[in-house]
Amino acid sequence: MERIRTIFASLIIITLLIAGMALLPEETQAQDRTVKLGYVNWAGTVAETQVAKVVLEDMMDYNVETTMVGVGPIYAALAEGDIDAFMGVWLPLTHKNYVERYQEEIIKTGPNYKGAKIGLVVPEYVDIDSVEELNDYRDKFDGKITGIEPGAGVMKATREAIKEYDLDFELLTSSGPAMVGSLERAIQKEEWIVVTGWRPHYKFAKFDLKFLEDPNNVYGSKENVYTFHHPQLAQKHPEVVSFFHDFRMTTDEVGQVMAWIEDGMEKEAAAKKWVEENKEKAKGWTNPVVVSE
Repeated sequence: MERIRTIFASLIIITLLIAGMALLPEETQAQDRTVKLGYVNWAGTVAETQVAKVVLEDMMDYNVETTMVGVGPIYAALAEGDIDAFMGVWLPLTHKNYVERYQEEIIKTGPNYKGAKIGLVVPEYVDIDSVEELNDYRDKFDGKITGIEPGAGVMKATREAIKEYDLDFELLTSSGPAMVGSLERAIQKEEWIVVTGWRPHYKFAKFDLKFLEDPNNVYGSKENVYTFHHPQLAQKHPEVVSFFHDFRMTTDEVGQVMAWIEDGMEKEAAAKKWVEENKEKAKGWTNPVVVSE
């Protein structure tokens, strides 16, 4: 009798093990289909990351986790493999130092969109046109340039501009949303303000703004925005790397998603709306392509 109970118990254990093994591939597959995207709280990066998330989830059956990180730490996280990809890399100038620092650990695809621009931005009613004129009107600007996160490429370029043009100005650090808030308050009172700016950004649709001319080309010419990924992503999900390789939006398209979000639409809802209205274009990003690494 004891022998029969032992055999019966063994059969139950074996059955449970077989059932567990049958379930394991499905669980592992679910885990394996997770892609981790990092982003910085910049309107353009938020917009394109959300669009990518919608396409990867709805059209390619991936689970996408997004994490907001500061601009310096995001490159370290990407190099370490804590995130799989970052879609907000501005080149050739703005993020040059970060890319050079981690060039052995990260890989470029893209560009996601072309014709981006950074520089100093003022409202149209401000009666100057060049960075060289700022010192002449220092008091009207209260001697301050309103910036964003200290590690951002446009902040590094602005620190260089202050030296290059011998500007008697203080560069204030804040964040993208805080900078726009300061800009909006100044415009409501028609006060003079100069901010670190970049395009595409919804502020250009919301306000009448202009870039100050940069005769010494401190801010460089127009830039492109790329995705960089960790090498392991190509090993785990080559089709995702192919997706990033093919991902293309125009600056106007990115600006449209940004504007919807700024108008109060939820980020993912804005991305879903854009994808729905541009379904054929989005489908074109999902076609498998062999990408040479």
